[in-house]
Amino acid sequence: MSCTHDHNCEDHECSSDWSLYKHIDLPKVSALNESVSGSVKSVFKAWEQRFTSDVKIKSISIVGGPDGTSPSKLRVFINREGIDFSDAESMQAVQEWELAENLQGVLEYQTRYSKFQSVGNITLHFPESFGGDTTQIRYIGFKGEATQLKRDVVATIVYEIRPNPSDHKTKAETGGGFSQVD
Repeated sequence: MSCTHDHNCEDHECSSDWSLYKHIDLPKVSALNESVSGSVKSVFKAWEQRFTSDVKIKSISIVGGPDGTSPSKLRVFINREGIDFSDAESMQAVQEWELAENLQGVLEYQTRYSKFQSVGNITLHFPESFGGDTTQIRYIGFKGEATQLKRDVVATIVYEIRPNPSDHKTKAETGGGFSQVD
């Protein structure tokens, strides 16, 4: 497979073995302040094909638009759902990068890998561009590993402060040599 830079990705780490695209749950991808509703989903593309499982992110690649519309700064939050612009501006990011204009897709930004383990949700905040009136993003790529573990929300948990003896069998009831003591 040929990519936008000057080599065959099958011979380098650009290959789909490292791409996390197939683990992104596209229906859950959203962006604040989109000019076209839902257009952020088209930014995520694979070298082959789609985070449906927790992942470990090693690097992030951002390809921006021309004429100063590329983002110049990236702030990342992980496993924090429902972040809005106010939150993104006031919260401490897990990691921040000063970006270079990357129109060809040749630059990758390494993560602090120990902080990007077991990522189930990621929010990318692009607070600045290189001077354009808008910020354009043409591609977002993640490299790393899928853990194959999917977090499920626990709906009901019951804790016993005081056990109800009728809920528990004793060894005497199961043929053991002990009896229940109250």
